Amino acid sequence: MTSGPTLDAAAAVDLLADIATANDRVIIGLTGPPATGKSTVAEQLARGCIERGLRTVVVPMDGFHLAQAVLDERGWAPVKGAPQTFDALGYVELLARIRRERNRTVWAPAFDRSLEEPIAGAIAVAPDTQVVLTEGNYLLLPDSPWCELRGLLDAIWYVETPDELRRERLIERHRSYGRSTSEATERALGSDERNAELVRSTRERAGAILLMP
Repeated sequence: MTSGPTLDAAAAVDLLADIATANDRVIIGLTGPPATGKSTVAEQLARGCIERGLRTVVVPMDGFHLAQAVLDERGWAPVKGAPQTFDALGYVELLARIRRERNRTVWAPAFDRSLEEPIAGAIAVAPDTQVVLTEGNYLLLPDSPWCELRGLLDAIWYVETPDELRRERLIERHRSYGRSTSEATERALGSDERNAELVRSTRERAGAILLMP
């Protein structure tokens, strides 16, 4: 088990605000299995920080999904979302730039779920940004280059949601992409579940656990 605290959303905002006010710029990572609610948590924390006057931006790891054409070419489409289907080095380099380059805007990609494609240059991290929240599945993997993230982020927190609810969300997500219920269930309990098991294996490396309903 992690030695860090267990937090709800309100406590996480309080802790983040304390860290941010003591630093020129803070970068916090949010990790957890697929559909555990990382994007929602990031939005909640961002709103909480903005309400406290902290200039905040969310940079999702999903912006580094490889293009669908690349996944199709390499035969990775059936396992989209696995570690090899991301430009992990590009993600690491972006966070290094956000940490290092403080006198100019750094542009980050977003991920358009309606297109299922990354969109370059969609998120601006301005020089006066005080809080950067980045969320993704694999922030605590010990493998290179993912392992470099720990040295670039001020903390990495693990978002935890009951597995039954998480799987229900995954099935509904896949159905929203046009898959049948059986196809959605197969995907959620197949490649998505293998990815979830990999992410769960990194839980003890987190600095805190965020419990989400």
